[in-house]
Amino acid sequence: MPERKSVSPLSPQVSRDSEDGSLTGEPCLGAPGALLVIISGPSGVGKDTIIRTLKQHFPDPKRHFVVTYKSRPRRPDEVDGIDYHFVSPEQFRELRAAGELLEAAEVHGHWSGTPRDQVVQALAAGHDAILKIDVQGARAIREKVPEALMVFVAPPSFEALTGRLRGRATESASDFDRRQRDAALELARQDDYDHVVVNETGQVLRTASRIDEIMDAAHELYRDRRITV
Repeated sequence: MPERKSVSPLSPQVSRDSEDGSLTGEPCLGAPGALLVIISGPSGVGKDTIIRTLKQHFPDPKRHFVVTYKSRPRRPDEVDGIDYHFVSPEQFRELRAAGELLEAAEVHGHWSGTPRDQVVQALAAGHDAILKIDVQGARAIREKVPEALMVFVAPPSFEALTGRLRGRATESASDFDRRQRDAALELARQDDYDHVVVNETGQVLRTASRIDEIMDAAHELYRDRRITV
């Protein structure tokens, strides 16, 4: 079991001093042209690999990749604080109760949440806030921020997705069955998104390139728009 970090939510008295609203939960206006980007899709579709490829092959100092919270145990290939912030269920409840999450959803039996301060601070600084989140979380963000740019990453087929999940070999048999059932439901939501990008097997660079193009095009369309979070 990985070591759990201590999470101490700030008190309301302290958070009132935040000028950008990142700690108060009050609405905050982003800088002109800064995007809130959601990259979402079913478990096993390759979201983590796509994010790593974007960082490596399409670096942009104006992009901030938000590190979300997870209440599940860390996998062997994951780095705490880079891939996700791994916390205990109790710590997650504390974060949620303190209003520090922009969204929170129970997915595959564990909780996931987006830290509001990272999103607000990135947008206020004129940077794109890029979220790698599940389908439930994406829907919650869209309800709060209709201007969010939503990109759904789809597998070439459901069979290919199932094969990737099985090959990952990081879940128990019951967890695998749950993720397979959830994936079918998540794939049915792809029409809710602005863009659907198919992550063909072995073509992650092409997938990342397409997402990079989508973000660049959005910047051309919304140069002066300011997003409220």
